[in-house]
Amino acid sequence: MNAEPLLQRIARALERAGLEAVLIGNAAAALQGAPVTTLDFDFMFRKTPTNMRKLKALARHLHAMILRPYYPASDLFRLVSDDLGLQLDFLATIHGIRSFESLRSRATQVPVGDAELSVASLADVVKSKRAAGRPKDYAVLTVLEATLDEAQAPHPHRSPRRPRTRG
Repeated sequence: MNAEPLLQRIARALERAGLEAVLIGNAAAALQGAPVTTLDFDFMFRKTPTNMRKLKALARHLHAMILRPYYPASDLFRLVSDDLGLQLDFLATIHGIRSFESLRSRATQVPVGDAELSVASLADVVKSKRAAGRPKDYAVLTVLEATLDEAQAPHPHRSPRRPRTRG
């Protein structure tokens, strides 16, 4: 299955709702080349009264409903659209990540069709999965860490970046 049309729809809906959120988890890792799969899309956002209104607008744009599943000590809002087969989780806190602002500062904008998604750095995805300590997170850590190591390793066909000098 190609998730790009669905991701494009999500990105457009986020833009229309004006909700700033960063894609995290396996979906973020997959967009950066990690050979992982997922059935849902997880986002970190700031839980403010304004953003809660924007989250409701996002649900309307996607013809989804907002659920509040119970997970110990979680601040999770789940958008579900049975018509689209869509599940989006919005979290205000994530294990291993200090704040939304810190996550956003390291995120990259990834084009998805004619829209863009803010995507957490692979290093942050690895850090959050390691900190969460759940068996399902440990199951993918080796793959994510190998992908991160490969991305950070110097490549023989790339010229090394040289520091700029004033002069």
